[in-house]
Amino acid sequence: MDLLFLSRRIFLGDGIHEELIHGGIIVDTQGIIRRVLLSPQEVNTYLYNTESEAVYDFGDLLLMPGLIDPNVHINEPGRKDWEGFVTATKAAAAGGFTTIVDRPTNASPPTVSVAGLKAKTSLARGKIYVDVGFWGGLIPGNLDQLAPLLAAGVMGIQCSLCGSAPPVDGEFPAVNEEQLEEALQRLSMEQNEGEGILAVHAELPSPRNREEKEEEEVEQPREYKSFLATRPPAMEVSGMQLVCRQASRHPRRRIHVLNVSSGECLPLAVATQKQNQGQLTLETCPHYLSLGAEEVPECGTEFKTWPPIRERANQELLWRALKPGGAIRMIGSDHSPATPGARASTCGKGRGNFLRAWPGINSLQLSLPVVWTASGQRSAQGCEGLSLGDIHRLMCLEPAQLCGLSTFKGRIAEGYDADFCVWNPEEEFTAGPELLYTATKATPYAGRRLRGVVHATVVRGLHVYQQFEGFGQPLGKVLLRKSSRKLVKFVRL
Repeated sequence: MDLLFLSRRIFLGDGIHEELIHGGIIVDTQGIIRRVLLSPQEVNTYLYNTESEAVYDFGDLLLMPGLIDPNVHINEPGRKDWEGFVTATKAAAAGGFTTIVDRPTNASPPTVSVAGLKAKTSLARGKIYVDVGFWGGLIPGNLDQLAPLLAAGVMGIQCSLCGSAPPVDGEFPAVNEEQLEEALQRLSMEQNEGEGILAVHAELPSPRNREEKEEEEVEQPREYKSFLATRPPAMEVSGMQLVCRQASRHPRRRIHVLNVSSGECLPLAVATQKQNQGQLTLETCPHYLSLGAEEVPECGTEFKTWPPIRERANQELLWRALKPGGAIRMIGSDHSPATPGARASTCGKGRGNFLRAWPGINSLQLSLPVVWTASGQRSAQGCEGLSLGDIHRLMCLEPAQLCGLSTFKGRIAEGYDADFCVWNPEEEFTAGPELLYTATKATPYAGRRLRGVVHATVVRGLHVYQQFEGFGQPLGKVLLRKSSRKLVKFVRL
């Protein structure tokens, strides 16, 4: 028998109904939406004539499509103590995310070969609470692995222009423009236009601003400004210039820029987007929208990330670019926690050294309330914030389209997966390590008052998280994208 989900506030995100509805959603035994009831009258008629296996009434809580995060670092195998599949997907579920996509960089081995992908998927099955997809990695010397990785089911290929921080730097090094060009040529020959997405971390370092070369020269490595000076906006501008050159040479290839923090690089992207009809897309992160360099405390290495959190004055450019049709198409967490030792937050001489600390923010579970709170603060100051429709577009619909999931995820409509985020946009809470389900607990949001509490997360009709009852069974699935010259489909294992 079918399941029935009820709420007085349902946001469908189907492109037709922009207002909240008071109604219900009928879900079949396979976890697929069979029908949407658009009014209380339709609900009453259905209940009178049909017996359901279970009815879940969420009252005044807001029910919307489950969130999708295309930018998550799950460090298993190899660094499970940083973040593993169980902890990452629990955090995702508690944050309203029903699908996340794992970056290829921080596991050991990284996902730069089919063998690396199989190591990931074999560990993930049976322990994930939400659906998980994977990016493949491009590094020097693995061009011959791109086609096999795409054929094996990765969502796309991801690379970095600036490499990785120790201890990952030797396993996932940077690519240069020549290697990026060769990779794009390979993709053009071997993949159809809608397949083979290339995602880039676009910071281009120069000898003057490499952290490792400046550490001995810095007098105050425990102050954030010392680290910030090593990664100026010019690195992102140079990186964006390189990416835009490649996007102009390959106008039909989808290129996606991760972790945009500097507003100075946005005009370059806008000009290229107009030329290649939107095939160049950009993504920013909650921390760039909500945190400012001015507030980072001494030794506060939990704030360190690449690119860095910049000054408050820079944020306005990012917020403007989030509007429909703006340069930035989506928000991803870039969730990348690490152990206290790697983050230089333990006792000892190296404590609080920004130049030695791992760059990454623990943010997956808190992404929705962080963005929603920052938006509300802007509205209170007379600036334009985000509507519920904007949240859905930036944190659900656009990520689904990027990763090829939009035919069965990202909206509440007949035939789609019954993936729901159930939350209270008005309820507030104080963020703290005791609330986090991640493997490590350090986060720059600790002690902050945030608005937006997730009460339940549903994946294909199954409750994987309930606020006061904890977690259900780990019934998330591995998402593998199967590509060919003629067909793109998904296999859910």
